[in-house]
Amino acid sequence: MEPVAFVTGRAVPLERSDVDTDQIIPSEWLKRIERTGFGVGLFSEWRDDPNFILNKAEFQGADILLAGRNFGTGSSREHAVWALVDYGFKAVISSKIADILKNNSTRSGLVPVEVSEEVSAFLFQTILADPKTEITIDIGRRLVEIPSLGYEAPFALDDAAQRRLLLGLDDIGSTLKYRDTIEEFEKTRPKWLPSAAI
Repeated sequence: MEPVAFVTGRAVPLERSDVDTDQIIPSEWLKRIERTGFGVGLFSEWRDDPNFILNKAEFQGADILLAGRNFGTGSSREHAVWALVDYGFKAVISSKIADILKNNSTRSGLVPVEVSEEVSAFLFQTILADPKTEITIDIGRRLVEIPSLGYEAPFALDDAAQRRLLLGLDDIGSTLKYRDTIEEFEKTRPKWLPSAAI
């Protein structure tokens, strides 16, 4: 996983609340065994509608998903995050992001940005008025910014998630930081216990 300090780009305003993981990536897509290729399945049941927000020309190539309240509820499928990342999103902004989606996001380099209801409403209003508006997410300072307006607002991100993103650490990377300690411990294990090479 690559370190992420900033995300800058345009946003897609998905004005729907309580979007669950089955709507993000429908269950028929879960048969794949790779972590890639899920982008085409992102919101696939909604994308059949030509008026769906992701189908609109002015939002093509956006890096940020601006979602309604309570985004990512439902099952713990990591595929939802994989689909968002594979489609090209680098961050999700919402006034409430389900905990399981937040945790899965930081393990795949997707930045979960939880803002207040007021900030969310302002961002929706701004992006709908001008889809070309650029948003910057500063992970180090935990700020959402619209430089062209001189606007900034804080967002919630716990210290562990912030550190994981800034250092580019997935679960394996986090574990490997303790490789020397693990190897030392393995040397002291009784011979009759199972062992695993690192």
